[in-house]
Amino acid sequence: MDRKERAGCDDSKGGRANPLRQLSLEQLRQRTSMKWRVYPKEVLPLWVAEMDVPLAPPIVKALHSTVDLGDTGYPYGSAYAEALAEFARARWGWEDLRIAHTALVPDVMMGIVEVLRLTTDPGDAVVVCSPVYPPFYAFIAHAAREVIEARLGQDLRIDLGVLEDAFVRARSHGRRAAFLLSNPHNPTGVVHTRDELQAIAELARRHGVRVVSDEIHAPLVLPGATFTPFLCVPGSENGFALTSASKAWNLAGLKAALAIAGSEAADDLRRMPEEVSHGPSHVGVIAHTAAFRDGGTWLDELLLGLDANRCLLGRLIDEHLPGVRYRPPQGTYLAWLDCTGLGLHSERRSDEPGVVSDMAGPARMFLDKAAVALSSGHVFGSGGAGCVRLNFATSPDILRQALTRMGRALRAL
Repeated sequence: MDRKERAGCDDSKGGRANPLRQLSLEQLRQRTSMKWRVYPKEVLPLWVAEMDVPLAPPIVKALHSTVDLGDTGYPYGSAYAEALAEFARARWGWEDLRIAHTALVPDVMMGIVEVLRLTTDPGDAVVVCSPVYPPFYAFIAHAAREVIEARLGQDLRIDLGVLEDAFVRARSHGRRAAFLLSNPHNPTGVVHTRDELQAIAELARRHGVRVVSDEIHAPLVLPGATFTPFLCVPGSENGFALTSASKAWNLAGLKAALAIAGSEAADDLRRMPEEVSHGPSHVGVIAHTAAFRDGGTWLDELLLGLDANRCLLGRLIDEHLPGVRYRPPQGTYLAWLDCTGLGLHSERRSDEPGVVSDMAGPARMFLDKAAVALSSGHVFGSGGAGCVRLNFATSPDILRQALTRMGRALRAL
């Protein structure tokens, strides 16, 4: 992080309304979700993508009304898609999101799998840009498709030459192929530009590859960057996007998402099996609808708080982890930390029975020696070994405590 970036940091941003400052560590430890129960109490969990925030008031109001009415039946109607369309028009200038071109799905990853089943066959290839969100690998493999990696460039952005080579390999032997795009990118926090997305669409068209864009982090673009929906760029008409309010409003436990088809992909979406729509929760649909329709003010306060934490993290890394490289993310609340210079990992896996690979070296060290849980970079695919992903959607106090612990552990090695 350079001086110019540090100069713009102010960890008081967001003021008293900052959702990241509203819960104490003691309150958070009462939670029973994965983030707070996988590790012992003394561990500070900065790993899985859950935020340390209270629910936005409009969502609380909607859920209380739902419970009071006993409105816990089956989901129905298009209110969710309508709320998303209004939000997308106001925030991203997406004027032509057609309600008829959407489908309700249980969550973004399950929706991705269903779209891949519509556009590819078992044995076909799906391209991903590594390092990337680990479930991409697991869900693609479980759907009997082959993963082909297109490594990100040194600047952590998509390398179009590498991507084209991957498209050629994916289409070999007459196979159908898809490109699973992370937009914004998880774990790097890169927000793809309109020009980059248009170039991707043109490449995909040229090689007969269908693009499926995971846009779950779209509302979480931080000051200094602009989100562009993939389906808004020319050439994307045969593509798909999937999104929900899950990440931006912390609703992972309330399942509901939307699949959106480009104008040329609408017929494909209509072939989605009817039973897929049985997976989302009606209560989840209500919560996500309230988030997109009425949660904008809360989201704006959150984004100010995340921007402040992004800057604070850079200062803390400079102070406590000088050997770690950090590019401030443009979006999400996830930081990709390059710890390769610390010499704590090996990129070789051991196939010898009983021998544990040390590819997770940095994450393991920070867990064992600092009691800070991070996501190990090696599970994000090629290019991830020696890195860690840190979730900074927590209070500034917890962030300071975690980085202080990590620095102390590193100095003690």
